[in-house]
Amino acid sequence: MRLTIATPLSVVVETDAVTAVRAEDATGSFGVLPGHADFLTALSLGVVAWKRADGRWHYCAVRRGVLTVEGGDHVSVASREAVEGDDLATLDQTVLARFRTDFENERMEHVESTRLHLNAIRQIMRHLRGPGPGVTGGMS
Repeated sequence: MRLTIATPLSVVVETDAVTAVRAEDATGSFGVLPGHADFLTALSLGVVAWKRADGRWHYCAVRRGVLTVEGGDHVSVASREAVEGDDLATLDQTVLARFRTDFENERMEHVESTRLHLNAIRQIMRHLRGPGPGVTGGMS
């Protein structure tokens, strides 16, 4: 099989002679072998692992993404961010920890942005409703 892992800025992995691929989506860990049916899934934050014909495993930490299998012989991963490495422990401790921190920061920024939008909508609604009953519109 052929494996390609790409980000918007570069192709991180492009290799042939892959005998197995492992990844994780929202339903859990799964594997892809040669001849796999066409497949499309959204990846979780995690590690994509692949075994080459020589029996060695290789790894790439991905910050979510989309995995596709086409024709049973080509696996593609498109990810926002990906870091290749041969040491799984290092990838898990350093890269995935950074990805998790970035993800949490983005989540917090999204919550704050949503809060600001809701406050703006409330202000617009108050303005559109006008003054409440018993309030005169004149100036003193």
